[in-house]
Parts: sequence; structure tokens; C-alpha cells
Amino acid sequence: MKRSGAILIGVCIGLTPLIALHSPLRAQSADLVLCDRLAADPADPDKPADIRGVPDIAATDIATAIKFCKIAATGSRRALFQLGRAYAANRQMPDAIAAFRKAADKGSTSAMVELGVLYANGTGVPRDDAQARKLLERAAEAGNPRGVANLVALSKNAGTPSDPLKARALLAKAAETNAEAQYQLGQMLAEGSGGPKDEVEARALFERAAAQGHAGALERMGAFAASGRGGPQDANASRAYYEKGAALGNENAKEALKRSECALVIKDKRGNKVGCF
Repeated sequence: MKRSGAILIGVCIGLTPLIALHSPLRAQSADLVLCDRLAADPADPDKPADIRGVPDIAATDIATAIKFCKIAATGSRRALFQLGRAYAANRQMPDAIAAFRKAADKGSTSAMVELGVLYANGTGVPRDDAQARKLLERAAEAGNPRGVANLVALSKNAGTPSDPLKARALLAKAAETNAEAQYQLGQMLAEGSGGPKDEVEARALFERAAAQGHAGALERMGAFAASGRGGPQDANASRAYYEKGAALGNENAKEALKRSECALVIKDKRGNKVGCF
């Protein structure tokens, strides 16, 4: 009689609690927990708030993520999407694309974005801007911030910009949480595209995105701080932003650093740099 209530119930009604512990539903839940822990995308709207997610799946976790996400994917579109991420991390692109397709068919906006990016870049599939746009539009209309940001970027790269008013409105919503959307909206505000020009707000958006490690935003903050656009002029801050952007591979930031190191360039008659002061 000193045993816990839970054990007494097990004794009274037989093996039901033990069976429940090993039921397919319970096992699938455990697999989903492990799948989430190893392969959840921090930006996935399907992700529960208490799950942090990982920007990139660790190389040592890929095989385990594939194992558990494959099991969990039978009942979860989030796990299907995460299975696609794990396959992509393992360079199994046909399997990744198949998983993304299934997840997108079930309504995963993150899977739609991944497929859209693959079609836009021609990675693992023939390049198809029309298909990329279709997928990104579906994700954007469903409110996925990455869908919005990538749709705007696709429009710019394809030379067929979408309605700037609509793009600006979509980006304003997405910019609440997404660094790329903050960067894209900052560009539109700085240029006065789709509405009034606002360099102060553009700088604030660049600063928010830069704080999240967005290379393009770091370069823009370097430029704005150097010239005093939208806020105070600060040469030291400008250089620091450029250095961070350059470290992340931004070519414009690298060029800006070179220019800052050489105020006066000496060139020969052929235009080759021979010195600077």
C-alpha cells in the first residue's frame, strides 16, 4: 500500500499503463522530440515556441536526425520538413527534395521556401523562376517571413520587380521577426521604393538585421555610419561594421575596407595601383 498511485492503478487494471508507454503514438512523440532537437529550423513557423532549433544541423547529428525524423515524419509535416533539412545537410538532394515536396503538399511554408530557393538557384532541380515564384508566393501569402524576403529578392534578381507597394507591405510584416526582411525593407526605405523615403527607419532596420549577423545589413550600416545617413557619422563604427561584413564574405564590405585604408590612390599610366596614402 506504500506504492505510488500510478503503480497501484497498474496493478488494478493490468498492463494498460505499460502498453501505453510503448504505444506507437508515444514512440512517435519521442521520435519527434529527438527530430526537433537535432533538426528544427529556428525560423520555421511550425516550430513550437519552446524549441530553439539549429541554424545548421551538426555533422555529427545528421545520421541520427535522419533516423528519428524519418520515423516522426509519418505523422508530422514539421518532421517531414526537418527530414528534408537533414538529407540536404547530408548532400542527399533527391531525398531532400522529395521530403520538402511532401511537407509542402501538407502545408509546410518552410518547405515551400526551401523548394522555391532550390528552383531559383537550380540546385538539385532545373532552374525555374516561375516555379520558384509560385512556391515563394504561397509561402509569403501564408505569412512566412522568409517566403516574403526571398520573393522580393527573386523579383529583383529576375529583373521583374513585383508591385513595390505590395512588397513593402509584406516586408513590413515579415520584418518583425526576420533579418532578411529587415534588410530588404531597409533597402526599399533607403531608396524610397514603394513609399516615402525614410533613411532614419532604414538605418534602424539595417541595425536590427546587422545585430543578427546579416552580412548585407552590416555593409549597409558601415556605409550609413561612414556618411552619416539616417543618424550620426562615426568612422570607427563604420569600420567595425565593414570588418564584420567582410568576415562574413560580403564583397562590398571588403571593397569598402580597402578604400578606407587608402584615401589617395597612386596609379601608373595603365591605371594599375602602385601606391596609396
